[in-house]
Amino acid sequence: MNRPILEIDNFSMMFGGLRAVDKVRMHIDRGEIVALIGPNGAGKTTLFNCVTGVYTPSEGDITVNLTDGRVIRTNSMKANRITELGLARTFQNTRLFKTMTALENVMIGRHPKLKAGILGAIFRDSRTREEEKLVIEESFSILRKLGLAQYANKSASSLPYGAQRLLEIARAMATEPQLLLLDEPAAGMNPLETRELDRTINRIRDEEGITIFLIEHDMSLVMSLSERIYVLDYGKLIAEGSPQVVKSDPAVIRAYLGE
Repeated sequence: MNRPILEIDNFSMMFGGLRAVDKVRMHIDRGEIVALIGPNGAGKTTLFNCVTGVYTPSEGDITVNLTDGRVIRTNSMKANRITELGLARTFQNTRLFKTMTALENVMIGRHPKLKAGILGAIFRDSRTREEEKLVIEESFSILRKLGLAQYANKSASSLPYGAQRLLEIARAMATEPQLLLLDEPAAGMNPLETRELDRTINRIRDEEGITIFLIEHDMSLVMSLSERIYVLDYGKLIAEGSPQVVKSDPAVIRAYLGE
């Protein structure tokens, strides 16, 4: 039996006396698209930050099960090491290098995979030059897959907003993730851009074999994309299941609409 790619067990995160996330258990199976939803302040981004090494959980375990059979508890692991294991993320607000081109932004995402050391960078031997050429080719291929090839040599700041959001996903994909965590990927997008995002996320899962875990407030996107949904409210897990089950759950309705 295949283990989930991500297991979160009895997980809590406290800031002083505030319990932002309270004894949450969840799992993400390999190949799934899973959404985490809830009102503002429910603890969603806090959970993402703990999974990706921005915060260290106060209680509980976060475990990653890799394709090579390794089972790794990531609780106290640094963010760059977690990325190297195959977990990549985007953020609510775009964090692109605005003055760099779209291609250069994706190339930066390839950096953890490079083998050339300091001497290679200084002397630029044939191996280093060949590796740089390969990085450019691989980065352009990712841009093409996400429909961004026409922006390759344009500065990130000049791209349409929807394209900037996709560029962040492209940069995350450059790390070769097994699990891609998307924090509100549709934030600020218009309906046309959101529909394209829906198709793009499905392609990433279906064609690249990358598991998707996303936070999103656009419920039409969540219901269209997700196979399973977890719902947080005031740091507690109040519902989980298929979109059909979750949208009719009284606790979820109360959390969003009030009593």
